[in-house]
Amino acid sequence: MNTKQVIIVRKDLNMRRGKEAAQVAHASLGAVFSKSFVAESNVGEKMKVIPLSSELEEWFNVRFTKVCVSCDSEEELLALAEKADAAGMLHFLCRDAGITEFSGVPTYTTLAIGPAEASEVDKITWHLKLR
Repeated sequence: MNTKQVIIVRKDLNMRRGKEAAQVAHASLGAVFSKSFVAESNVGEKMKVIPLSSELEEWFNVRFTKVCVSCDSEEELLALAEKADAAGMLHFLCRDAGITEFSGVPTYTTLAIGPAEASEVDKITWHLKLR
C-alpha cells in the first residue's frame, strides 16, 4: 500500500506564508482527527481516540507523506471537497474564522484529502499544481 495526504491551498486568497502554513496544518490535523472521539480510560481519564484504518496506520508508521497543491477559488475547493466526500475519502475542509485576515469574514482556506491510498487521492487531485 502507498498512502498519502494532499492538502489543497486556495491561491486566490494570497495568504501570508505563516497564515498559509497554519491553515495547511489545521487541514492536515483536521482530517486525521475527523473520525476521532473522546473515551474514558479504565482509571477515569478522558482521552482522544483515533480509530486506525489500514491507510491511516500505514501513513503514521511508514512514510507520513504530505503533498501541498493549490486551487484557484473557493468554488474549486468546495467542488474538490464534494468529490472526496462522494468517494468516501477521509478529508477536512478548513474554514478560517477571519480574525487575523479576511476582514472578519469566515473563509474556506484549505482542504486535506487523506491519508488514503495514493492512487485514490490522485483521482481527485491529479490536475492540481504543486504549491
